[in-house]
Amino acid sequence: MVATTKTDEPATEGGTTRLYQKLARRLFEDLVAGRYAIGDRLPAERELSVQHGVSRPAVREAMIALEVQGLIEVRIGSGAYVRALPSGQERPGFTVTAFELMEARLLVEGEAAALAAVHIRDDELDELDRLVKQMADENRLPGVSTNADHDFHRLIAAATRNAVIHNQVEEMWRLRSTSPDCALLLEKARTANIQPVIAEHSAVLDALRARDPAAARAAMRAHLASVIDHLLFATEEDAVEIARRSVASTRARYGRAATL
Repeated sequence: MVATTKTDEPATEGGTTRLYQKLARRLFEDLVAGRYAIGDRLPAERELSVQHGVSRPAVREAMIALEVQGLIEVRIGSGAYVRALPSGQERPGFTVTAFELMEARLLVEGEAAALAAVHIRDDELDELDRLVKQMADENRLPGVSTNADHDFHRLIAAATRNAVIHNQVEEMWRLRSTSPDCALLLEKARTANIQPVIAEHSAVLDALRARDPAAARAAMRAHLASVIDHLLFATEEDAVEIARRSVASTRARYGRAATL
């Protein structure tokens, strides 16, 4: 797989390209210019962060963008290596990243939870309770399943009684699996054994059951902010190896995050 020939400009914020896209373009240009050969190791994440004046999460997003295009390979506990060299006619392409998606989910689903707290029915609360139990069961099985997690968030969106919000949440979950950048990062998260946190979903359910919009909004935002933190962990250069050595410690960390 090689870099895309897509020439469309990526979505921008305030008319400016996102930092990870700028870094990905610089690295892409370095590859085109022959500064690296196939098999070479790219500078470490912290080096790139300092060298280019960007955050480490931005470096990770840039690496994922290049990895999706087949230009580099990120090896567990070792770093990023050049896998293919693009031609001068090719351009880097960008899709929705997992971090962009999570930012949007935090905004939209936080307000969806607040609205659902006003309109949700008792039978829907009972179904959410069943889904939380299903999540706990799925967490004990090999691999990582998001079926109950998806149904949980979808039901809350439906409980808003607002078709636009419901459709928007559904679209974000569709992007979660169809955007190559999102799919790659979520695969890394699964490899690192990151699973839905039951305590966080239970907190959302408790706030909905109390019919408390402010508490539901806060619980949903806290949950999704924690998911962003977990994804950042999954993209650390040695995160997967750490997770394999100490899964219990990792889960304890998630538990502490859920109480913040």
